[in-house]
Order: sequence, then C-alpha cells, then structure tokens
Amino acid sequence: MVKALWVATLIASSAAVWLAAATAPARAEDLACVSTTFRLLGKNDRVCVSAFDDPKVPGVACHISQARTGGLSGTIGLAEDPSRFSIACRQVGPINLDLASLTDQEEVYSARTSIFFKRTHIYRVLDKKRNTLVYLAISDKLIEGSPQNAISTVPIMPWVAGRSP
Repeated sequence: MVKALWVATLIASSAAVWLAAATAPARAEDLACVSTTFRLLGKNDRVCVSAFDDPKVPGVACHISQARTGGLSGTIGLAEDPSRFSIACRQVGPINLDLASLTDQEEVYSARTSIFFKRTHIYRVLDKKRNTLVYLAISDKLIEGSPQNAISTVPIMPWVAGRSP
C-alpha cells in the first residue's frame, strides 16, 4: 500500500513538473556580458545579452540586453538591476502557425532583476490586422513599476526553403 502510494505520488509530481515546463515562459541563454563600469570589489557593472526562443512560436527568437549591477552586492545577488534593456526579435526559421491559436497577449519570458519583487517581463502581443507579433519588454516592481520599455516586431512572412527571410 505504501509503495503504491509512493509510486502514485512520483507519477503525479512528474506530470506536474512536465506540465509546468510545457506552459512556463521561456528560459534565456546568456550569451555575453560587456563591462561598463569598473568596480573595485566584485563584478563590474555590465550589459549582458541573452537569447530565448518563443515557446509557442517556433521560428522566432529574441535577444535581450539588460544592464546588470556589479559591485559586492551584485556579485552575491543582492543588488537591484536598473530597468534598462533592449529587445530584438526575428524570424529565424519557418513559422507554421495559425494566428488564431495564440492569445492576444501572453507572457513569454520573465527574469528576476532583484532579490525581492522586481522582474523583467516580455509579452507577445498579437496584431492580427497586420499579421505581426509584437514583443514588449517591461520591468515591474511590487510597489512601483517602471515606465522603461522596449518593443520589437516580427511580421509573419512565408518562409522560402533555401533562402533567408
């Protein structure tokens, strides 16, 4: 009885992990960081570039650059990164997608930018009239967000085999 209960719990938890991974926002791959300000102790302030693929639109990749705070507090993960970022999203492969299958607005990426309550979010906004995906990057905080934002657009174009878009 205990063994059967343990197996059922293991299967249920595995299914929950798989479901969460299938519906979770994308995870970014850090590409490189460029130092911007020298810090005597800890890492320098820097701008880091990361890449992620849209989890629901195969063929679209986004690159985001973000300012990251260095120093001792930044090195140990206690610093709050500034709300400064840039985003570029492009078609990198065929997009075989019915736009009706997407919601009008959906979060596709989220990253922590302070130890507490501050995150950078990227939302995909659907512009059906222009057959375009709009990617909006914003920063939020529990008490006060930031007006800083950036956008990038990806028109849904037919992909021709053997030729770049």
